[in-house]
Amino acid sequence: TMPWHAARAVDAGSSEAFAAEPDGYRMDDYRTPPLPATLKGATVLDNNAAHALWLTRTAAFIDVYPHAPKPANLPAGTLWREPPHYSIETAVWLANVGFGVLSPETEAYFKRYLEQLSGGQKTKPLVFFCLKNCWMSWNAAKRALSYGYTHVYWYPEGSDGWQEIGEIPAQIKPEP
Repeated sequence: TMPWHAARAVDAGSSEAFAAEPDGYRMDDYRTPPLPATLKGATVLDNNAAHALWLTRTAAFIDVYPHAPKPANLPAGTLWREPPHYSIETAVWLANVGFGVLSPETEAYFKRYLEQLSGGQKTKPLVFFCLKNCWMSWNAAKRALSYGYTHVYWYPEGSDGWQEIGEIPAQIKPEP
């Protein structure tokens, strides 16, 4: 399988612009287009709709970009510089919650932060995003729906689309 961050170009000769919406979660090849056009139970946002919602400051914007841990076997004395991550200003980075299967610890982390971000209100608007052509945001939004959240938004253009409309990305850190 491809690593999550490797992207394949879409075949320009393909007549399929969007993938069929799967019943379950995407389990691998997370950066392989095409993505579905829909997510049952969620609202799909384009760049302009995401920006308009962001301006209202009523929704929690949740970046699900994965976070690579510090390599365990670095030689003693090696300096480790955390790679910077740029996202939508005010977004909360819930790293690694967009994989197809979550460990019990990651699922507990996801649920805990959704509870916190929503103030315990299952109707709080939640916007899930990653990078363009990334299934992880689709998975995370689908999972939030399965937890009973009712105002779930999926922003498939993510931080890439945000920059395309001229917004300046902000450097953010993953939530512990």
